[in-house]
Amino acid sequence: MRRIGFELTVAVRFLREGRFQTLLIIFGVAAGVAVVAYISALVTGLQQNTLNKTLGAQAHVVITPLDERVTPVLPRAVDERPFSDLQPRAQRLRNLSNWPLVVARLERQPGVAAVSPLVAGSGLAQRGEATRAVTVAGVEIERYARVVGLASKRVAGSLQLAPGDTIAGITLASDLGVRVGDRITLSTGPRSEVQRITGLVDLGVRELNRRTLLVPLRTGQTLFDLPGGATQIDITLDDVWAAQDLARSLAQQLPYKVESWQDTNSQLVSALNAQSVSTTIIRGVVMMVVVLGIASVLVVSVVQKQREIGILRAMGATRGQVLRVFLLQGALVGAIGSALGVVLAMALVFLFTRVVRGPDGAPLFDITLPPALAAQVALVAAVAGVLAAVAPARRASRMDPAQAMRS
Repeated sequence: MRRIGFELTVAVRFLREGRFQTLLIIFGVAAGVAVVAYISALVTGLQQNTLNKTLGAQAHVVITPLDERVTPVLPRAVDERPFSDLQPRAQRLRNLSNWPLVVARLERQPGVAAVSPLVAGSGLAQRGEATRAVTVAGVEIERYARVVGLASKRVAGSLQLAPGDTIAGITLASDLGVRVGDRITLSTGPRSEVQRITGLVDLGVRELNRRTLLVPLRTGQTLFDLPGGATQIDITLDDVWAAQDLARSLAQQLPYKVESWQDTNSQLVSALNAQSVSTTIIRGVVMMVVVLGIASVLVVSVVQKQREIGILRAMGATRGQVLRVFLLQGALVGAIGSALGVVLAMALVFLFTRVVRGPDGAPLFDITLPPALAAQVALVAAVAGVLAAVAPARRASRMDPAQAMRS
């Protein structure tokens, strides 16, 4: 501390003498840091909210049987022309072979949070004269609830599925005019069963709420004539962004079709990437403005303090000491401005969560300013202050004492 005591004292005195300029640049740095921190927190919150709504009722990775394709009965001769028009083969529900072994293996995979086998297909739900097309999913409710977070989506009733029970989306229940405890007729082709509604769920997507019926896995196997089978395996991961890598790895290991949520939501991924790139550009531009602002103020300070610099050099101050004086000015401006900027960003986040509301009066989405993000932005601004001071500091340290005192 003794080694920089002189330089720090002179740096603080120079900043105090030019109070107006110092306050302006400190507030400029604070505004830049606040904008960077607030926008970063806002975009992060928006992306997390979008992912939660999109993936709230969707698995991160889905395993299904490979599509059936038309294959020639006889091999084609070398000089024989290929068929110009082939009718695609109709797809039917097919079982995943050895799915219990696959499920057990996936549950031991690092990073996998939950795995759920299911039998899914189309059917008709009927109550009196009301009939609706539905998607029937036969599930093991404990496993499936962990995959899609079903507990937080329960609206009425319970999430228990005994034989003869079903859980319905809230919109479907409204369309059929049923409540918990009522019975509906569920048909899947030649098979038909009467099911009792034990629970209603809000999956967060209108179309899912309009079409979803959950039944026990064995009931689904019976309805779709797949005894002991499963048509799909859903996987949820601890890190949603690891889904694509896991899907590629599983596709090479398993004879099945493996899709990640990025594959099925390519437009969403593009939008999220565009947001991230835009945020990075904004942060870079704002930091550049902060650097230029600090540098311009220090350049003016060097010009204004030429006589003082000359006196310091004549009294024995070395070029290194003069250099450190202006570097410390940049560091002080960056540090103080960063601290004020973080406080301002926290105030903006608070106002957003308290003032900005949706049509229903609830907050649009939650945003927070993580301490790690605040520290990162503040550190970048402080370092930018030092870097901005390099050029003015070198200019000041190279001044000739006699010439500086005459100016």
